Amino acid sequence: MAKREAILAVDQGTTSSRAIVFDTAGHMVAVAQQEFPQLYPRTGWVEQRPEDIWQSTLAVCREALARARATGAEILTMGITNQRETTLVWDRQSGEPVYNAIVWQDRRTAEHCARLSAQGYEAEVTARTGLLLDPYFAATKLAWILSNVEGARRRAETGRLAFGTVDTYLLWRLSGGRVHATDATNACRTALFNIHTQQWDEELLALFHVPAGLLPEVRDCAADFGHTQTAGLERALPIQGIAGDQHAAMVGQSCFSPGMVKSTYGTGCFALLNTGAEPVRSRNRLLTTLAYRIDGEPTYALEGSIFIAGAAIKWLRDSLGLLRHAGESEDYARRLDSNKGVYLVPAFTGLGAPHWDPHARGALFGITLDTGQAEIIRAALESVCYQTNDLMVAMANDAGEPPRELRVDGGMAANAWLLQRLADLVDLAVERPRVIETTALGAAYLAGLQAGIWSSLDDLRHHRQVSARYQPSISASERERCLLGWRRALERTLTAECYDMSRVGGADH
Repeated sequence: MAKREAILAVDQGTTSSRAIVFDTAGHMVAVAQQEFPQLYPRTGWVEQRPEDIWQSTLAVCREALARARATGAEILTMGITNQRETTLVWDRQSGEPVYNAIVWQDRRTAEHCARLSAQGYEAEVTARTGLLLDPYFAATKLAWILSNVEGARRRAETGRLAFGTVDTYLLWRLSGGRVHATDATNACRTALFNIHTQQWDEELLALFHVPAGLLPEVRDCAADFGHTQTAGLERALPIQGIAGDQHAAMVGQSCFSPGMVKSTYGTGCFALLNTGAEPVRSRNRLLTTLAYRIDGEPTYALEGSIFIAGAAIKWLRDSLGLLRHAGESEDYARRLDSNKGVYLVPAFTGLGAPHWDPHARGALFGITLDTGQAEIIRAALESVCYQTNDLMVAMANDAGEPPRELRVDGGMAANAWLLQRLADLVDLAVERPRVIETTALGAAYLAGLQAGIWSSLDDLRHHRQVSARYQPSISASERERCLLGWRRALERTLTAECYDMSRVGGADH
């Protein structure tokens, strides 16, 4: 059997870990996926066991490699992409975490962020990092661990502890503790990294009371990150690409020119607009972030972050029992001619861009005795479209012109009804690539660039293939009527503090 050269991509997500093997034409050779538990110890708190992250990642790597070997594939290199902002701290000697991973959705540091904002620090944080003072980002999560885990700060100050986002933790484990590093895209989501100097920022470290000795080395997205030293991964593999999931998707979607925008629909929804070699300061509470960094040269983006997208469908399935599996949502939505005035604002963990309200809570509006299962399911799907439109409007205002098209990917992009509704409500052509797992594909591309499989980003453009394109199909008046209902529901959610019961009598009431 002829050898088929290939790349292993690890895609460590919020609710599951995946490993996908791609050949050098960008086609999937093998895939493995494993879900792992989420922990909710208090209202607004979201955690994961670090060992669950590691063991699920290791298991899917072994499974995907075994399947790829059966096809005659020869793995040349590997890349990693990951859920961003999720924060881990572990002992450098033993490797033992000092606390569970605090997930990006976690809101426990909302009051810490509010205090810093009230003291006038947000403008400085935004100027240096492109981010806002919000519990979404890693800095206050890290500060919470150092302040609340017994002995953690003392151990950190004496150099015994290491901090990392999920990519850094996996790299540490895969390399047998030999490499403590991250890439620029993950670093820029901590609120500790200066996106202008491309260095950890001493003033921000002082603001958040974080010892510099905790921090990993920051490298390019395509770089040498050492080799695997883990049993069960056949020979030692070079690790040559790392990027946060949304940044990897930018690469996987070939959004290499200013003005190009992609939106990834997984647990949350994240839209990034390429702004080129210079960072653009948002006037609409979007984030200024790195798209990627190659050969030491940063490319910047504007980002809108939606905390709840696919997680709303998971809630319908797991908590309400309205679905047996996520794929059923498309069938239910197709049964209805309209949304019958039902709107879901899925602020289960607060609202992200452009609202940034950590205290907002989810609400369902417009229900009547006629409202049933299908209406609620459709409202959950449409909430993703409405939130995306909010981001597109903000991006158009910041960039001076609307995007020409929206490139989509992620698990929800398999839902054709959703993509047509998205095109209708954002009034843009929506384009789905043949490989919707563009997050993993981007990690593979980055590793392949470093390994010399591809010569440049331009070389990668030629591999992209489109599977479907959806054009807007409703009238302007119909679209405005739908958007007006959403705006009214959103306004009521943002102004109704009573929905956050943790602020009126305690989280356990």
